Amino acid sequence: MVSVEKARSLLGDIGKTRLYEYFYSGDLTRVKVGARTCVTVESIDRLVARFMQQAA
Repeated sequence: MVSVEKARSLLGDIGKTRLYEYFYSGDLTRVKVGARTCVTVESIDRLVARFMQQAA
């Protein structure tokens, strides 16, 4: 799991609004760890793989 800020960076410095759109659409999985919101690396990998397929 990575922080929300790290996830934004890994996805090309996307904005918070776009990140939360991915959460609500189910494209990214978030997990609460105490007060922190984290993003699963697996869901980031799936989203990036989908972007790569669309670009090909």
